[in-house]
Amino acid sequence: MKKIMLAAIALTITTVSFSQSDKYKQAMTTNLAKIDSAKSPEDMLAASAAFERIADAEKTQWLPYYYAAFCQGLYAFQKNNPSANDSYADKAEQMINKAEALEKNNSEIACVKSMIASIRMLVDPQNRWQTYGPTAQQELETAKKIDPTNPRPYFLQGQGLRYTPQEFGGGCATAKPVLEEAVKKYETFKPATELHPNWGKGQVTQLLEGCK
Repeated sequence: MKKIMLAAIALTITTVSFSQSDKYKQAMTTNLAKIDSAKSPEDMLAASAAFERIADAEKTQWLPYYYAAFCQGLYAFQKNNPSANDSYADKAEQMINKAEALEKNNSEIACVKSMIASIRMLVDPQNRWQTYGPTAQQELETAKKIDPTNPRPYFLQGQGLRYTPQEFGGGCATAKPVLEEAVKKYETFKPATELHPNWGKGQVTQLLEGCK
């Protein structure tokens, strides 16, 4: 009888665990689709808030915190409001720090940290470049080192070079080989699961088209 009761308890725990896992996966899948369908900065901000709610409910999953930070970063870039960039970056940094507390030495997290440094730099590029430019680049180098197969640090580096004036070492001629390297890596990169980061390929193609 005791064995039967223990088996029943174990089955109940397993069933609840699977149910929670399915609910988490469904919520994440729904919100990942919202990133792709976003038509305005406000849509991206709403996606960030949704991921934060998932993260706070789960507490042990790093991916929702990561996506909350990522969407907050995209919102900042899309809004293009330098006077508010520090507050946007503060929020993104809060989320990515929570992700990093759960997942150490992660290439994707380093990419978002680079994005956050770029957001801060754009408040005042002339005066902030020496502080945040090297930080953004170092995070990308860290991302490459942690996972050499990850195309996103190459995409972000190439994108940054594309929009840096030629007199400061940027432009298409400098960006193109980096973007081409990103394309090669996108062709072979496979995310760990369907919930893991897999963004950027379309943007790389567009950037290269613009450099023809």
